Amino acid sequence: MYNNLIQHILKFTPLTADEIEQINQSVSIQKVKKKTFLLEAGKVCKSNYFVVKGCLRLYFVDRKLTEQITQFAIENWWITDQDSFDSRQPSQYYIQAVEDTEVIYINKDALEQLYISVPKLERYFRIIFQRVYTAWQRRTKFLYDQTDEERYRFFSEAFPGFMQRVPLYMIASYLGFTPQFLSKIRAKKV
Repeated sequence: MYNNLIQHILKFTPLTADEIEQINQSVSIQKVKKKTFLLEAGKVCKSNYFVVKGCLRLYFVDRKLTEQITQFAIENWWITDQDSFDSRQPSQYYIQAVEDTEVIYINKDALEQLYISVPKLERYFRIIFQRVYTAWQRRTKFLYDQTDEERYRFFSEAFPGFMQRVPLYMIASYLGFTPQFLSKIRAKKV
């Protein structure tokens, strides 16, 4: 299973056999059943998770006690509460398995040590963070610049396989509207 992570890193930067071994010794594997929490609000996020198989979601609960999904992670995507992970302060988010999921994870201290012993990982994570930041910018623009129907249409066309894997109420939360509104959009076959 470590091979998935190593292959992903190799897409962005070369690694020696020694560097691969150091990475493999610094990470761990976890199998997570559907609906299991890897993080709950009020606890410190101690790990950064790389999804090998399955799907995770990152969400918070707003003042109206409604779940607001801010991120999904499927195969070869990373997910964490970056603020809590970096600051070691309690999180305001939850990370939960949407499906039975297998992750490779690394804690903050191990990652910081790897940055020193395998400097190429700083390049790798810089590229990953740039891609994540770009995705957040695009998503923010879509939330403010498109109608609900346009957001749904774009998302369903861009990620048709994803639409089959994730419950519709979660897609509605991620896109910023209610499940009832999503049902109306789908009924119109937009």
